[in-house]
Amino acid sequence: MTAQRSPGRRESSASRAVEAIRQMLRSGELLPGQPLRQEALAERLGISRVPVREALKALEAEGIVRHQPNAGYTVVRLSAEELQQAYLMRAALESVVLRELPRLPAEQLRELTELNNRIDEAARVPDILRISELNHEFHFKIFRSSGLHLVVDEIERLWKMTEAYRAVYLYDATARRRIVREHRQLISALRRGQRERAVELMDEHRQATRSCLDTVLGLTSRPGFSLA
Repeated sequence: MTAQRSPGRRESSASRAVEAIRQMLRSGELLPGQPLRQEALAERLGISRVPVREALKALEAEGIVRHQPNAGYTVVRLSAEELQQAYLMRAALESVVLRELPRLPAEQLRELTELNNRIDEAARVPDILRISELNHEFHFKIFRSSGLHLVVDEIERLWKMTEAYRAVYLYDATARRRIVREHRQLISALRRGQRERAVELMDEHRQATRSCLDTVLGLTSRPGFSLA
């Protein structure tokens, strides 16, 4: 009799595959438009193709990968206009969240400072995956303090859509130093309870990232579009 993998174990393997693919995106190992071969992923992760296929379907539902008949799965490649729209939505939603923040307690500010110090350490190596994961933790520790959980969930969806793009600019040493410096400025504004200043700094932070992506990827902005 052939042993069958239980649904629980298959679900666990699929979840592990989802996280492994996310890490490849965050590290820049997988690039926009790159094919995703189920056989290669299954072999690398030491699992069967079934949970890999389930993982890819889950990522497709999030808009991170795309499936085409007779071609298989690829990492989503956004057009210049689609990337602009993602950043426009982020700008609008993140500004709302920052304006709803309470005065952050000293302990949380210390945690943010420690996270930024760890980003600085990873940036000096550099460890792109580590920077990406810590950067995500830094921002969402701030966002979730707003209590606007549905809005923050939508922001996170937009972040996931553009992970492969953000990894590209993390390979720039100047960009890595800028991230750490701008995080320090943001922490300072939050310590003073200056929410509007925090919004301004986040707009500048986001715009600098997008400008770097435009340069690296050769994207052209549509006239009339503004990210701030």
